[in-house]
Amino acid sequence: MHQEVFQFLRYLDVERNASDLTIKSYREDLIDMADFITDEGQKKRRPCEITPTDLRGYLTALHDAGYARSSISRKLASLRSFFKFAQRQQMVDSNPAQPLRNPRGTRKLPHFLGNEEILSLLNAPNAQTEMGRRDLAILEVTYSAGLRVSELVGMNDRDVDFTDGTIRIRGKGRKERIGQLGSFANQALTDYLQIRRPAPNGTKEPATFRNKFGGRLTARSVARMLEKYIKECGLDTRTSPHTLRHSFATHLLNGGADIRSVQELLGHKSLVTTQIYTHVSTANIKAAYDKAHPRAKK
Repeated sequence: MHQEVFQFLRYLDVERNASDLTIKSYREDLIDMADFITDEGQKKRRPCEITPTDLRGYLTALHDAGYARSSISRKLASLRSFFKFAQRQQMVDSNPAQPLRNPRGTRKLPHFLGNEEILSLLNAPNAQTEMGRRDLAILEVTYSAGLRVSELVGMNDRDVDFTDGTIRIRGKGRKERIGQLGSFANQALTDYLQIRRPAPNGTKEPATFRNKFGGRLTARSVARMLEKYIKECGLDTRTSPHTLRHSFATHLLNGGADIRSVQELLGHKSLVTTQIYTHVSTANIKAAYDKAHPRAKK
């Protein structure tokens, strides 16, 4: 087995021009696997003698030893690459690592704002000034439609339908969806557009949200704007433009919206991506139960 591993490493070095660090990582992963299988069987094994069961036992041992899921996934990727090479070199008939599945990663629950925190944030901009009206419109529209910051700054005037209270959103992969503008967002956007400064030098700038020079606003500018209001309101410093999107989805589900509708509104391709917000809702329910029920905790 070790001999075949070094053939693979030479292939990475000479034909693939892999970096020294990449080759080092492959070497460690593959030698570790070879040593484990040798120890288990008390004899050296050829690649053609290794089965999916052998590799599954190796991965289980890594898990039992406390390896992180990301580390196990990386080692499994190394095994797949090696046995794919071995298959091309006719060392093996099939790739024994191919049937193995990556360990499920643990997903962190997204940070979101509570109803009162959202209200505090939306009340922060001074709507008596031009920039204050713009900032209020940005916050209202982002929260109302669950926008990514890239979708927000990419908005053009022609995307907004004030009659229907909708906006056309260009999301990831150039996919379009229709977002909803609630009455507060609709009014805030209307108020902003009434006083919005024109594009520079009479140019036809289509952007809905503009900077102080009349050009299209950037994602970084939105983040800086939000940071200012976060400090003023004393909100969690983890709050970012994407937090408003998380809050949008969480509040909809907490309010009784069905998950399929939330998936469509977020523009998620897979329902699995949206389901993270059901975990947030469940966590909220459990926290409320633990706090309120006299027999919840000792």
